[in-house]
Amino acid sequence: MGTHKSLDIWKQSIDLVERVYKATLEFPDEEKFGLVSQIRKAAISIPSNIAEGAARQSDKENIYFLYIALASLSELDTQFIIAKKLDICNNQNISNSINTLRPKIVKYIKYLKTFSK
Repeated sequence: MGTHKSLDIWKQSIDLVERVYKATLEFPDEEKFGLVSQIRKAAISIPSNIAEGAARQSDKENIYFLYIALASLSELDTQFIIAKKLDICNNQNISNSINTLRPKIVKYIKYLKTFSK
């Protein structure tokens, strides 16, 4: 098996981070240390945890970090919903990316669970 860099979910989450950074450049300056910081941390956490899990010795450990990545994805989703409600950002591309990535991470977790029993 390859490294985390060969995983489609990792590649897609890296692309998501790039889109998030570009989208948050348009946020108001007063959100720089608030919502922007939280959004970027959540976004970075996704590929970081996918990578950390892939480097672990067991599927069980990998699954644990994939669940953290999934939680960060949900956190990011929530933060963009808040930004939309506050009329700060209405980036449908980010929401679409989140909604596309979520089932792929879940599918990969289910796949790994079949081997970790």
